[in-house]
Amino acid sequence: MKKLSLFVIVALTLTLVMGFSAAGTAQDLKVGMVTDVGGLGDESFNDSAWRGLQRAQEDFGIEINVIESNTMTDYMPNLSSFAEQGYDMVWGIGFLFTDAMGEVASMYPDVKFGIVDAVVEGPNVVSATFKEHEGSFLVGVVAGMATETDKIGYIGGMETSLIQKFEAGFRAGVKAVNPDAEVFVAYTGAFDDPQAGKELAFTQYDQGADVIYHASGSCGIGVIKAAKERGLYAIGVDSPQYHLAPAYVLTSMIKRVDNSVYNEIKKLYNGNFEPGVQVYGLDNNGVGIYRPQAENMVSQAVIDKVDEYRDKIMNGEVVVPSSPDEL
Repeated sequence: MKKLSLFVIVALTLTLVMGFSAAGTAQDLKVGMVTDVGGLGDESFNDSAWRGLQRAQEDFGIEINVIESNTMTDYMPNLSSFAEQGYDMVWGIGFLFTDAMGEVASMYPDVKFGIVDAVVEGPNVVSATFKEHEGSFLVGVVAGMATETDKIGYIGGMETSLIQKFEAGFRAGVKAVNPDAEVFVAYTGAFDDPQAGKELAFTQYDQGADVIYHASGSCGIGVIKAAKERGLYAIGVDSPQYHLAPAYVLTSMIKRVDNSVYNEIKKLYNGNFEPGVQVYGLDNNGVGIYRPQAENMVSQAVIDKVDEYRDKIMNGEVVVPSSPDEL
């Protein structure tokens, strides 16, 4: 009996030790993030991703770090740097990481990688994509109902299929509630040039636009500054951007990059990392609209119309175009 009792005690002790060891391993996770050239402080895409890492750090006690890229040629060495330092997971924020991510992920098969807005195949890569056109449709509804000139602007960053998704959804939302409205479209060709965004916004305001929606990274900071200087309106993107120019930002299309990053880190923390494509849309809180009632920027009638179309999109009654060709 004494031998049996001793065996039970030892077995229980080993179980506890192994349990604490496994928990300690999870808590010792290290996750790195590499920004695109917009960097932290873009008040948009990169900042949202960083919030996701910070929330994961707070909830799971993991170690996090960030490297900001100055040029696109930095992407591959920055990703590799985290992998070489023994990080368990490394994120590349933006579709411009596609090629670099594919190469680095194959070089470090024991490291998990995450990319936002692109699909990279590999057993150690998770790709977070979004239905940006759905959220953009909703802010298009706001713009279409808020305009007094029936002239509205859209300013994108680089003219790629991804950024055209924002354009297509926005234009469709405008036309759904205001068929007579004219939508001006322009692209800065970059995501890190606020002055270019400002100049394009001035051009569209001079053409009669009184509301401009941007999907242009930190270029949008310039768009919002232009709105304030002209006393007109802008619509933000990715993160709530009202604070950049109170009384001049009607609303923002929220793209929950933070949720996608947080969710995939959580899976890794819990031991069930899933490679492949993870899609975030209206149905799983991946995109949406900032509710601006607190600032009294839009009427309840506009909010009601947004909610009406949100429900129609989610139940399939309205199918939002994802490219200009589908409009």
